[in-house]
Amino acid sequence: MAAVADEARAAREPRPVPVAVALSVALLAALVASVCLGSSRVPPGDVWSAVVRGVTGEAPVPGTHDLIVWRLRVPRALLAAVVGAGLGLVGTAAQALVRNPLADPYLLGISSGASLGAVAAIVLGAGTGGLFGLGLPAAAFAGALASFALVWTLARRGGGFSPLRLVLAGVGIGQFLSGFTHYLVLQAGDDQQTRGVLFWLMGSLGGAEWSALAVPAAAVALGLAALLARARALDAMLMGDETAAGLGVDVPRLRREMFVVTSVLTGVLVSVSGAIGFVGLMVPHVCRLVVGGAHRRLLPVAALFGAVLLVVVDLVARTALPDQELPVGVVTALVGAPTLLYLLDRRLERD
Repeated sequence: MAAVADEARAAREPRPVPVAVALSVALLAALVASVCLGSSRVPPGDVWSAVVRGVTGEAPVPGTHDLIVWRLRVPRALLAAVVGAGLGLVGTAAQALVRNPLADPYLLGISSGASLGAVAAIVLGAGTGGLFGLGLPAAAFAGALASFALVWTLARRGGGFSPLRLVLAGVGIGQFLSGFTHYLVLQAGDDQQTRGVLFWLMGSLGGAEWSALAVPAAAVALGLAALLARARALDAMLMGDETAAGLGVDVPRLRREMFVVTSVLTGVLVSVSGAIGFVGLMVPHVCRLVVGGAHRRLLPVAALFGAVLLVVVDLVARTALPDQELPVGVVTALVGAPTLLYLLDRRLERD
C-alpha cells in the first residue's frame, strides 16, 4: 500500500522538465515568427541565411533582407525574450517577497522612478544625449535606483520592517514620482517629443539594438542564479515570517537581498523597454498552475514563459494594425487587466 501511495504521489507531482522543453520549443518558434513577420515578410530560409552571415561576420548581400533581419528584427526579438524572462522572474520574487499573489514588479515603485528618469532625459536633455549627458537607458536606470533607495529608507524607518510598510512606501513613492512624470510630459517642447514620451511610458521595444542586449541579458542571468540560490528560503517565506525563521531562514536578510535583486533587475529592464505592466503579475500565476509553487521548479519555467509571452505580445503589437505599431504596454494591459479581475474574483470567492 505504501508503494502504491508513493507512486500515486509521484504521478501527481508537477514535472517541470517536459514543461521547460515545451516552452523552449515554443520560444524558438515565437522568435522565428517574430523575425519572419512584419511590414515585409521574410521566408524562414532567408532568415537563417541572414543569421548565419551575421554570426560569421560576413557582409550583407545586396538585394536581400539581411539588414532587416540582422540589425532590426533579431535584436528586437531577443530583447523581448530577455525582458519577458526578467519580468517573469521579478514577478515571482515580488509575490514571495510581500506574500501577496496580486503583487507585480511595479508595486514597489521602481518602474515609476525609471520612467521619471527616462522622461526627464527626453524632455530636458533633447539633443544632448540625455539628462546631464547620460543616455536614455542610463537616465532611466538612475531613476530606478533613486526610487529604490527612497522606498527602502521609508520602509526601514523606525528600525522595523514589514511587507505592508514596503508596499505602502512603494505605492506612495510611485504615485509621487508619477506626478512629476506627468508634469514633465506637459513640458514637452513639441508633438513629436510628447509622442516619444508617451510611447516610452506605455512600453516599447522599438529601439532594440545589439548593444542594448548585453546588460539586460547579464542582469537576468545573474538574477535567475541569485533567486535559485535562495529558492528554499523563498518557499519558506510563503508560510510566514515566524515559520520561515523557525526553519532557519534569516528573514530580514533574505528580504533585503530579494528587494535589491528585484529592484535592480526591474530598473535594468525598464531602462531598455519602458514600463511594461502585467507580465510580472500573469506569468507566476500561470506557471504555478502547471508546475506548482516550489521556487526551484517555478523560477526557470516563469522565465521561459515570460520570454514566450513578451515575444508574442511584441509580434502582435507590430502586426495588429497596418502601418502602425502599438505600444507593447497597451497589448499587455488588454490581456493583463482581465487576468487581474479574474484573480481578484477568485481571491474574493476563497475569502
